[in-house]
Amino acid sequence: MAVILLLLAASISVAAVFLIAFIWAMKDGQFEDDISPASRILFDDNQKPNSQE
Repeated sequence: MAVILLLLAASISVAAVFLIAFIWAMKDGQFEDDISPASRILFDDNQKPNSQE
């Protein structure tokens, strides 16, 4: 029974850490850019080829 309580406390603390990290990332603006990932594939990369002719 003590092992179940220990594992329950450990899992709740790990979940709380991930929840705090998620809220911190939301407030920091990590998920603000919704448009560019979807339209990034439409633009060409302007890279010069490495040709040595």
